[in-house]
Amino acid sequence: MTADYCELCELPLSTCVHGMPPAPPPAQVVATPRVRAVRERSARTAGSPPAPPVQRKWTPTEEFRPHILRILADADGRLEADDLMLELEIRLEDTLTAGDRERSPQGGDRWHVAVRRQRKALIDEGLLVPAQPGVWQLTPEGLAGQ
Repeated sequence: MTADYCELCELPLSTCVHGMPPAPPPAQVVATPRVRAVRERSARTAGSPPAPPVQRKWTPTEEFRPHILRILADADGRLEADDLMLELEIRLEDTLTAGDRERSPQGGDRWHVAVRRQRKALIDEGLLVPAQPGVWQLTPEGLAGQ
């Protein structure tokens, strides 16, 4: 009867950590080299027709960049935010998707949020200066790039 219990913790051997066999070593996972996977994928798709264009739900933030810079350059480098948004909406009327016009969790249309994110990126790159609130202004570098 003493053989059924652990001498170290006095629990039944079936529940005792001392009486259990050691866990098997973790299985070695051999990863397929990326080059091989790319070659196989290329071989599979070489004879197939090209993939259909991806229907996007929202316009990527980066696509607003050239339009913002062009509109500001046309306005001598400085413009009220509301006027810039109106001009963007007019210029991109055919480009903006239904998803762009949806309300965002932050409030306002999604494309407005994307434009404001692009503004922040342009400020970080030194192409826009954070002028007074509600005004977007190009730096000399931003004007020179146009």
